[in-house]
Formats: sequence, structure tokens, C-alpha cells
Amino acid sequence: MENFWEVNFWQIVIRSIVAFNVILVLARIIGKKQLSQLTFFHYITGITIGSIAGEITTQIDTPFFDGIVALLCWTVLTLTVSFIAMKSTKIRVLVDDRPTILIQNGVINQHGLKKARLHIDELAMLLREEGVFSFDEVHYAVFETNGELSVLKKPARSPATKQDVKADCSIPPYFPTEVISDGKIVKKNLIELNLTEEWLLNKLKKKNIKNIKDVFFAQVLENGSLYVSLYNDKKGLSKKAN
Repeated sequence: MENFWEVNFWQIVIRSIVAFNVILVLARIIGKKQLSQLTFFHYITGITIGSIAGEITTQIDTPFFDGIVALLCWTVLTLTVSFIAMKSTKIRVLVDDRPTILIQNGVINQHGLKKARLHIDELAMLLREEGVFSFDEVHYAVFETNGELSVLKKPARSPATKQDVKADCSIPPYFPTEVISDGKIVKKNLIELNLTEEWLLNKLKKKNIKNIKDVFFAQVLENGSLYVSLYNDKKGLSKKAN
């Protein structure tokens, strides 16, 4: 009996390790769309792939090779449908449906609510999640295929932009980028910013920092200045360079 449980234990451990690595590889192959654009189709395929992985991990009676084949088949099918949807509008609508207009010209679209299977309280909740607490503020509201609500406020309710107040609208020279992490220079990011280590060291000297190893994190900001956070002191308090 003990040998039986020991064999099952090690089988589950080995199956879990192999299944984990297979899922990791398949997730990289499928790409980031599962997270950033989680439509109903991608939600179902993600759940199914996870269920198959769980089945072949814990169910000893399930042939392990058959489970791996099933995972590969679902991955290939997901990629195939996604590729076809990219090329064909009709297939894309069939798989992901179309966005649904819930508020049009400031008027609630009752037909759109029925199609999206939402009631007015759910619509109000979705608006609040977008920082809108009054229906009178909304010009258009669109229920996207991933379940999120896109809101276009009425012009009188929209926040003023820099262009409206005639502020500086010039494009910043840099994108906020990490250049020091855990006391080490991130050389790749410096190269992408067309900056040198000498430039970085000079910036640190102006902040009275002589040793890079004293820097926990440093980031180049939009205007070319440098944000620096030093390692915590003995009391556990963080220090920020001036």
C-alpha cells in the first residue's frame, strides 16, 4: 500500500513539472492576447487548456501523452482561429462579436442593453468604474468585446487638455526608462535611449552619489532628468536622492 501511494505521489510530481513547462511554452506561443484582450473566446480556450492541464496532472488514470496531445491541439486551434480572424472580418465577428453601443447621443440604448444582457444597475456600475457617476455626462458608451466599457463624455463634461489651455504640447525627448536596478546599470536601456554610462555617472555625481552600488533604482524621466532611489538605511527607511 505504501509503495502504491509513493508511486502515485512521484507520478503526480513528474506530471506536474512536465505539464507546468508545457503550459509555460504554450502560453508564450499563444502570446499576450489572452491577458490584454480577454474576449469570451479567449476566456473559454484559456479555461479549457487549464482544465486539461489539471486533468493530466492529478488523474493518474488519464494517459499523460494523450493529455499533452490535447493541449497541443487546443493551442493549434486557438492560434488558427486567431490567425483567420485577423484576416477575415466575418470570422472575427463570429468569434468575438461586435462592440455594443449602450449609450448613444446621451440616450440609453435599451436594445443594446438587452443584447449585452446587462441591466441598468450593471451599466451604472461600469460607468462608475470609469469615473462617471452621472448618466448626463455620457455622450457615447460602448460595451467592448472583452467586457470593458469605453466612455466618451459630452464636450462640456470632458476634462480640458493641454491644447485647450494652450500649455506646452511638445513631445518629450525620453520615455521613462529604468537605467539602474539593484545597484547595476541596465546597459541595454541606456543604449536604446542613446545615452552613455558617463552621462549617467555625471547625473549621479550631481546628486552626490559616488557609487552605483548605493542606488537601488534609477529612472530617466521624460524631460531627461534622473529619478534615483537609494537602498534603505539600517532602520528600514527608504532614501531618495535629491
